[in-house]
Amino acid sequence: MTAVRTARARDLLSIGDLTDADLEHILHRGLHYARNPKPTARPLDGDVVGVFFEKTSTRTRTAFSSGALRLGARVITYGPGDLQTNTGESLADTGQVLAGMLDVLVARTVLTADRLAELAAGPDLSVVNAMNVEEHPTQALTDLTTLLRHFGRVEGLRVLYVGEGNNTASALALALTRFPGVELELRTPPGYGLAEPFAAAAAEQARRHDCSVVERHDMRHLPRGVDVIYTSRWQTTGTVKPDADWRRTFAPFQVHAGLWEGSPGAVFMHDLPAHRGEEVTADVLDGPTSIAFTQATTKMHSAMAVLDWCRRGDGSGT
Repeated sequence: MTAVRTARARDLLSIGDLTDADLEHILHRGLHYARNPKPTARPLDGDVVGVFFEKTSTRTRTAFSSGALRLGARVITYGPGDLQTNTGESLADTGQVLAGMLDVLVARTVLTADRLAELAAGPDLSVVNAMNVEEHPTQALTDLTTLLRHFGRVEGLRVLYVGEGNNTASALALALTRFPGVELELRTPPGYGLAEPFAAAAAEQARRHDCSVVERHDMRHLPRGVDVIYTSRWQTTGTVKPDADWRRTFAPFQVHAGLWEGSPGAVFMHDLPAHRGEEVTADVLDGPTSIAFTQATTKMHSAMAVLDWCRRGDGSGT
């Protein structure tokens, strides 16, 4: 028998799962929690949130655990060796069992999107992709909530992303191209650009929303007057570069103070963890233009908004 999911069981496996209204709602709800990080209401009171991380995490795991507790939920944590999927149980069976005991499962996993969807097939269980090899949707929601918090808007912002076209970049491209007037330019090393499905989806969204997305594989003729310069760790968690000499390829894509010559008003963002002296110099990460650590704190506020949306959707209450 096929499990029947209720309207209350909302999954977030990809930014593409969200309607424009959902995306706007989560961002503004995240801003609400940034202003009220200890809400008096407990909209998740009585809920149980499972946190399953196969890969290391500081910010995302803490954000969802702390956020769930602040919203009144109880939290169960699982490590990479804790579930019977390791002994051959199917993802669908695991999801169905967990659905009878949990309300939300937050998962950082090596599973592809299709395989993660099998886990999400259980009735009444909301599954949140807290990063897989393809996409990091909760990071993009954090990033846009940070932009909304800092600039008061997302529409019309000009963003320069420098570095690997990894899961952070993929989610960022899918999210930013939903906002009119946004200009996103990605400078990615040759052979390390956005995966084609994400590049194509972002380009199509950009056409529909009257914004632009451009990707180049060099650091010549950078755009001037951007609002944000963003980078990500070169050695992404759980991945291995196919080229043994990859650092030579990545070296020109380091973010340093010289990038601000054409964009003196830009802020700096980084999804963290950072390796000073690799993808970014210390004077930038720790300098006055950096909002990277505000961005990190905002991850908890955004996680609260995601959990709220998964369980209630309408965001009622305070």
